[in-house]
Amino acid sequence: MAVTRDHIGKPVTDGQRVGILAEIIKDWEDPAQPPGERIKVAAAFVRPKGGGREWMARPSQLNPL
Repeated sequence: MAVTRDHIGKPVTDGQRVGILAEIIKDWEDPAQPPGERIKVAAAFVRPKGGGREWMARPSQLNPL
């Protein structure tokens, strides 16, 4: 089951890591790509439960715990 905005602030997993869902942006563009090559995608941002570096995944790749 994919996560939604209703899961923000709650624990989620990508199957290997566990974190707290911080945000979902439906039309996120990778700023590292040149402006003419950017593609809008849905992106979920997850903070590690015990602290550490935030990671990004597609919401469909995350499951609520």
